[in-house]
Amino acid sequence: RLFATSGLVLVAGAFLGLLALPVNFSYPLFAALLLLSGIGQGMFSAPNTSAIMSSVEPHQRGVASGMRSTFQNSGTALSIGVFFSLMISGLSTSLPQTLSTSLQAQGVPAATATGIAGLPPVSTLFATFLGENPTGHLLAPTGVLNTLPPDHAATLTGTLFFPNVVAGPFHHGLVTVFTAAATMAVIAAIASLLRGRHQRT
Repeated sequence: RLFATSGLVLVAGAFLGLLALPVNFSYPLFAALLLLSGIGQGMFSAPNTSAIMSSVEPHQRGVASGMRSTFQNSGTALSIGVFFSLMISGLSTSLPQTLSTSLQAQGVPAATATGIAGLPPVSTLFATFLGENPTGHLLAPTGVLNTLPPDHAATLTGTLFFPNVVAGPFHHGLVTVFTAAATMAVIAAIASLLRGRHQRT
């Protein structure tokens, strides 16, 4: 109980630490938070499994092991969908306005900028993960790039424009995700602390 609950508290603390990181964070600090999360998950996993297996009759341990694995794998798959949905939701609230304003600041007509900013943020999210700048691809069908001053077109298709535009909204989405994750970890820690004390041998 002590190790399992303490592990979940460490995981929650790691998520809160990730919440506090700035957009341009120090890698050693980020690595330390990941290490803290990994230690916490390790502290939780083995004792929790032991507690589950010790709480059932010996002839039911095969069923208990199967159910534990089922719930663990289902939770892992479900969490991916939940957290990506939260991330997209966070991006949707702040990215359109930021992107539209940034495009117009480089001379893109308001109607074109608004249309591009209104596209679903899923492609923007994956472009962020891949380190790509999709601005040129998005503007190509409109022909706007050919009408802009060369310095503005170079800025829009360069390596700094898209990261600077998406940094704020992306951080906003991460705050939503990490807040939800930290809350879940705290709830799990409370459940671990209050679980039944009787164990079979």
